[in-house]
Amino acid sequence: MQEDSLARIEQIENLIGYTFTDKSLLERAFVHSSASSCRVESNERLEFLGDSVLGLIACQRIFNLYPDLLEGDMTKIKSAAVSRRTCAKLARAMGLQKLLIVGKGMMGQAPLPQSLSAAVIEAVIGALTLDGGFEAAERFLLPLLDPVIEAAAESGHQQNFKSVLQQHAQQALERSPGYRTLDEKGPDHSKCFKVCVEIGDRQFEAVWGQSKKEAEQQAALTALIELGLATQNDDGEVFLSDKAG
Repeated sequence: MQEDSLARIEQIENLIGYTFTDKSLLERAFVHSSASSCRVESNERLEFLGDSVLGLIACQRIFNLYPDLLEGDMTKIKSAAVSRRTCAKLARAMGLQKLLIVGKGMMGQAPLPQSLSAAVIEAVIGALTLDGGFEAAERFLLPLLDPVIEAAAESGHQQNFKSVLQQHAQQALERSPGYRTLDEKGPDHSKCFKVCVEIGDRQFEAVWGQSKKEAEQQAALTALIELGLATQNDDGEVFLSDKAG
């Protein structure tokens, strides 16, 4: 491994607080498929593993922290804790996305797409699991996840903006919101959808999502914001007004 590569690996290890025995694992975690001659040598396989480990650690933590919650409520908290938005936010907070190696065609993009930032943190989790076991991944993740889990548990809505909007619309407007898909793009295995909310004759601003479910949730949040029932800060945190209930 070249000297500049070793210095880069050491920088990443300092950021995540763990020294790898197999440095090549960590190096691979930061190689995007666009910069790899063979996709199997990119971070995609590590991302696959890390995604599952992240879900397990989050589920176990929620299970232990909230012994009185039923499965449905725990699932909602988990969805917020392991979402792509959360993973991207964690990666950006640590500065990990800046160290991702991408192909020439993507070098001019700033900031990187949310999906790439999220993939970095998942690939790191996968690399940690292979190098140091489940415990190493857990030690890395819990200090990052705990505030997210606690915030999701305290929010009450657990990012289920469709449910909040449905309740408000039925109680205050005596109508149910509808969701219209206006456009879609991308290959079949990775489609994005443009969705808007309609309540009666009113159509709210449309948004894109990487699945219909995600697009509908974001469209519901957009409607809540337009109705003055929610606000969102620069970090993506959502705050509902008392009127939303």
